Amino acid sequence: MDLDEAQILLKSWLRYVVTTFQKLPGSAVLVRYVQSSYQNDPIRSAIELILVIFFIRYLLSPSYSTQKQNYVKLRDDEIDELVYEWSPEPLVAPLTAFEEVEAEKLPVIVGPTGPKSKLSNGRTVTNLATYNFYNFNANEQIKEKAIQTLRTYGVGPCGPPQFYGTQDVHMKTEADIANYLGTEGCIVYAQAFSTISSVIPAFCKRGDIIVADRAVNYAIRRGLEISRSSIKWYQHGDMDDLERVMLKVVKDQAGKKLTRRFIVAEGLFEMTGDSVDLPKLVELKEKYKFRIILDETWSFGTLGRSGRGLTEAQNVDPTQVDMIVGSLAGPLCAGGGFCAGAKDVVEHQRISAASYTFSAALPAMLAITATETLSLLQSNPDILTQCRDNIRAMRAQLDPRSDWVTCTSVPENPILLLVLKPEVVKGRNLSILGQERLLQECVDEALANGVLITKLKTMPLLNYVGSQSGGWQVQPALKVCVTSGLSKKEIEKAGITIRHAITKVMTRKSSARTG
Repeated sequence: MDLDEAQILLKSWLRYVVTTFQKLPGSAVLVRYVQSSYQNDPIRSAIELILVIFFIRYLLSPSYSTQKQNYVKLRDDEIDELVYEWSPEPLVAPLTAFEEVEAEKLPVIVGPTGPKSKLSNGRTVTNLATYNFYNFNANEQIKEKAIQTLRTYGVGPCGPPQFYGTQDVHMKTEADIANYLGTEGCIVYAQAFSTISSVIPAFCKRGDIIVADRAVNYAIRRGLEISRSSIKWYQHGDMDDLERVMLKVVKDQAGKKLTRRFIVAEGLFEMTGDSVDLPKLVELKEKYKFRIILDETWSFGTLGRSGRGLTEAQNVDPTQVDMIVGSLAGPLCAGGGFCAGAKDVVEHQRISAASYTFSAALPAMLAITATETLSLLQSNPDILTQCRDNIRAMRAQLDPRSDWVTCTSVPENPILLLVLKPEVVKGRNLSILGQERLLQECVDEALANGVLITKLKTMPLLNYVGSQSGGWQVQPALKVCVTSGLSKKEIEKAGITIRHAITKVMTRKSSARTG
């Protein structure tokens, strides 16, 4: 075949292809698109052609098996033997002997929780182990409002916020909390524990620097771990040590790329019951250009003239604190948590906070309950006054009257943490476990005499955040939760019972040691 015959054959084949293509539906539209595209942007046409060729090649390419061919084929009996011998590792550590005994003695409450609670054994006890500080559980106005909301909105929104989980009651609760605190905005979370552990990593990333108090609680430590930031610790409550750490951070960062720097502390410390010096914290923040994340889980609703928290109690403008994190459970008898601050701070969390974005929204009933309890605190400050009178009455019976324990909580904290005095621990050479055992016996003795209290329970402060875990040991403590649901006389009687229970246990142990 010569060259002319080849050209004729090629032209004939091309005409056949063109004729066949023109018979296809939509071919004319495709031809006009290609012509227009080539005239306007020939480079784009070339790229599209390459993509079409790649797509055709991908469809025509042979499939490959994803299974490995070089594996050892086992017999059925060998497979059964391996399955029989395999045992999964436990998800949690087994209970110690002390924890097993403690779990067996846990009292079980039957019916609603209140100042007087009925146990499963039929006894009615004075309940000083609940966070129902203002006895809102028994408030008929709150109950009726919650029932109405339940009938209107149902049990829960069954969807995440910002999608179809956000309801008008959530927006009202956020606005009420923001107005109550005096901040620009507020965001409400569905779980109290995961609020602070989501707020921290929403703003702090790898390479950022966080300066934290050594006594911060487990939820904060989880947030520090998740953030993967560089953690610097300062001695609990020591503002001079905090300034030393902040100054070192500033010097180390001089001349380097600018990093975000944060201070993390609690309003009322869960592990010790004392409070942070917020005016000094704000002063250091302004001086060294840090941001403050303040966890007011235990101070919101309890401190201040109207329960607004540490900012009101220590006369600090809330706008000077970058993020105020709190709980709607506990004193407010609702559920969930919140973060208040500037509008930009709030809106950033709506798309970046894990527990807000990836969990169902707060049930409407709990949101309304939080709104109602906030309204009661504002309209009836006598609620706080009565609770604080009971706190003073309880402290008067326990500290300094007791020879064995001392209270580490600040005067307005309704949670009284009673730790063994240093001279008692030293004189008896008590280990942490030894203190736990003694305090558990005090709990049991108080319960035997009709008063329900508990011990400070914490997750182990393991090395969650790099090479330093803070180097701080939680001291075992008795936890006595005061409520305004009891009269002053009833509180004094319960305080005497607790003091006598402690004395009985400690003197019994002292006699045993002497004998």
